[in-house]
Amino acid sequence: MNTNLDKLKLATRRTFLKDASLGLGALALSQLAGNATGEEAAADNPLTANPLAPKAPPLKATAKRVIYLHMSGAPPQHDLWDYKPELVKHHMEPCSDEVLAILKQERLPFIDLNARRPKMLGSPYKFAKQGQSGLEMSELWKHLPEHADDLCVIKSMYTDQFNHAPAELFLYTGSPRNGNASMGSWITYGLGSENQDLPGFVVLISGGTDPTGGKALWSTGFLPSVFQGVQCRSVGEPILYADNPAGMSREVRRRSLDALKELNELELKELGDPETITRISQYELAYRMQLAVPEVMNIAKESQATLDKYGCKPGQASFANNCLLARRMAEEGVRYIQLYDWGWDTHGTGAGDDIVSALPRKVKETDQAIAALLSDLKERDMLKDTLVIWGGEFGRTALNEERGGSKFLGRDHHPHCFTIWMAGGGVKPAHVHGATDDLGYFITDKKTGVYDLQATILHLLGMDAKKLKYPFQGLDQRLIGPTDDAKIITDILA
Repeated sequence: MNTNLDKLKLATRRTFLKDASLGLGALALSQLAGNATGEEAAADNPLTANPLAPKAPPLKATAKRVIYLHMSGAPPQHDLWDYKPELVKHHMEPCSDEVLAILKQERLPFIDLNARRPKMLGSPYKFAKQGQSGLEMSELWKHLPEHADDLCVIKSMYTDQFNHAPAELFLYTGSPRNGNASMGSWITYGLGSENQDLPGFVVLISGGTDPTGGKALWSTGFLPSVFQGVQCRSVGEPILYADNPAGMSREVRRRSLDALKELNELELKELGDPETITRISQYELAYRMQLAVPEVMNIAKESQATLDKYGCKPGQASFANNCLLARRMAEEGVRYIQLYDWGWDTHGTGAGDDIVSALPRKVKETDQAIAALLSDLKERDMLKDTLVIWGGEFGRTALNEERGGSKFLGRDHHPHCFTIWMAGGGVKPAHVHGATDDLGYFITDKKTGVYDLQATILHLLGMDAKKLKYPFQGLDQRLIGPTDDAKIITDILA
């Protein structure tokens, strides 16, 4: 009998992984610990390495952190940023044969284009040049014009998604379908977190509900779950289920966690599952957050002048409160801070969602706080290395949506062009990138896709989007997808 062959046959996959230098757990830890301190810890004891330890970016970085202000529902660019006099000139005139031919290819089936030809919709709002740069801005903005010369406006964004949830998923995960890792997770996977007592990736919600894409927008997907976005609340318990249960003291919690850690370490040695590392890290992070999160979430400690500057009222789940929280978290070293504000879906179907009633209300709810956030970051000398981004998931049409005979002024979804802006973090201030045609229907200059935006954000943080990968299902997964079509938007770099 061949004894060696028999032993080989008896070796299971689990035995192999366990015996291979502590299995996949050690391999994962050695990859996740990217900075010198993390590598030394992994070398001394792989079980104590922290996957959220801060890592030096592989490339030169101009931004250390990101604050992304997402207006869920897609703001109408014609009424806020991309003024079109031709639309105003032909307001409520039937659209041309050329536009009608395009609509017949792309409009939803409930629109009877033969029975009712859509009409052009000029913006009801006046625009004025603001700042030394002369950036054209809608009269709806009352406070943000103070920062016209800080903004880098991209008017030539486009997407290939027509509906809200797939478009938001595409923007934040690189795929219109559930299951991929979010941009905040990719960034904390690549760079770790500067503050080990707070999550590296925080999500704040306003507008009364989650964004249309749901919690998948801050999912870790196939990445280790330690990089999951953590939703914080400005009302009630800051993080659900993080507090100790009734009757459990902090000392008892510490002893419980120590016992759990020993059990998890035994399991890691036995099975080599990288998710065991995540479980250990998350228990420890939750313990530290119990003290750190309530402190950073307590905006009542700010001066009345600061609260007034943002328009904050402590105890509310408002966009203003979330902007102040974003500044506080940025100061404390949170790597990626995502704000979602719901309610920007201005179809004009008669449910209070038109561009005459809903849009002014939404701008008023956000304008002052955005301006205050930019001012605060500048005063603290943080805007230079904080990348602030504002935008939606797609654009709005140049036509009035008259669904069901509606008489209200509203705009349907439009993937062919939309406007976002960026500030700080190494982008050009007082700069406009790209342009659209006279009706604001198609891009005429410097077409910029979602993957281009994602690649540029990673570049500003010192990472190469084409090299930031994670092996899953036999493929090297990336935020920008499998192709190499993504381009850094070099024109907007300072």
